[in-house]
Amino acid sequence: MAKVKICETVLRDSHQSLIATRMTTADMLPILEAMDDVGYYSLECWGGATFDACMRFLNEDPWDRLRKIRDKVKKTKLQMLFRGQNILGYRHYADDVVEYFVEKSLANGIDIIRIFDALNDPRNLETAVKATIREGGHVQAALSYTTSPVHSIEYFAKFAKQLEEMGAHSICIKDMAGLLRPYDAYELVKAIKETVKIPVELHTHYTSGLASMTVLKAIEAGCDIVDTAISPFAQGTSQPPTEAIVAALQGTPYDTGLDLNKLDKINKYFTPIREKSLESGVLDPKVLKVDVNALLYQIPGGMLSNLISQLKQAGKPELLNEVLEEVPRVREDAGYPPLVTPTSQIVGTQAVFNVLAGERYKMVSKEFRALIKGEYGRTPAPIDPEFQKKILGKEKPITYRPADDLKPELDTLREKIKAYTIQEEDVLSYALFEQVALKFFEWRRAQQYNLDYENSDAKLGVHTV
Repeated sequence: MAKVKICETVLRDSHQSLIATRMTTADMLPILEAMDDVGYYSLECWGGATFDACMRFLNEDPWDRLRKIRDKVKKTKLQMLFRGQNILGYRHYADDVVEYFVEKSLANGIDIIRIFDALNDPRNLETAVKATIREGGHVQAALSYTTSPVHSIEYFAKFAKQLEEMGAHSICIKDMAGLLRPYDAYELVKAIKETVKIPVELHTHYTSGLASMTVLKAIEAGCDIVDTAISPFAQGTSQPPTEAIVAALQGTPYDTGLDLNKLDKINKYFTPIREKSLESGVLDPKVLKVDVNALLYQIPGGMLSNLISQLKQAGKPELLNEVLEEVPRVREDAGYPPLVTPTSQIVGTQAVFNVLAGERYKMVSKEFRALIKGEYGRTPAPIDPEFQKKILGKEKPITYRPADDLKPELDTLREKIKAYTIQEEDVLSYALFEQVALKFFEWRRAQQYNLDYENSDAKLGVHTV
């Protein structure tokens, strides 16, 4: 049996899950060389929500973060999470934007791009996959794991084969809500390994309390790589702890070969950052609890907090249980989409609307309408035509790849921000998060020229020196 490889998530998903992506680049840099020396297969350090959060909350350039990490990490592969045609945003982008983002991600230091689609629609992956192959990167195509009457082991094995034929170099089982149970993981990994010839990686979350057991059973079935988080930022809505998984496998045919003493150094570095996050309230103890309801309602931690927030804003926090019960019904109506960004937000918001209105689909969000129309892609199960008619009225659903409707965007975007551009990558930041990027560019320019950002007027182009 080959040794199991470890992908460490503390630089991306683990702090995204526990402290809302608030770890700064300055927090990361001092420990990177030690992490590079551990022998990890890869460090997940970019993509997902980190890009938005860097600009929106931290006044950081996400591209600069990537370059600084790459400068410190010489031996270990760097990887990122990429939402297919959504890239890192919340809508479909034109092919030229997707291709350029892939090109620049690899040029700035990424080795492995984990590409997924919220609906598991392979058409939404094709552009990013082809671009990654063309630019010499490693394509890790991901299947978004969920359960439903249509999401069988056969369904996922067939999808994995499609991804391999598309050109994927490895497959990731992406269990974003911690739904994958240990013995199901064994059967799923076994089936995929029998179907494809490329490595299989497992990404799961501790939300339901099952993750470490699930990882072990997946490894027994032949899983090649597993995602873990160093223990100060593990468990809860994060991943299982790296040290515990490494220790559990020591002396077995699956031994990772990683040194617990080296991992202890990483542990000791991140522990004060965890404590600081707890003291400031950025790390809410609630996200550290096991939530078995995740298995009942399939709701990821981030989606749950969003539902609570929406109900509080409406002055109806007591309706949470009704909303939780409504979510699976909305999901069924919508063709059983996996609950991951952006479908988790779309389904969750519609469930809130249904409960608050006291009548199902009396109010319909534009995003839910778009989902039913096919603007996000093909849903895992066909949507009832009568339900489509109810939601869309006279509008006709689309059956082609949604991005086929999108004209090239890059030249137009470059023209719009030429006054702010200091690097080629700025156009991509603007493409994904227009208003957030503009605000960040203004702040960056103020720092560059020692201007008074707080009293400036971006609209009028006025700065106080």
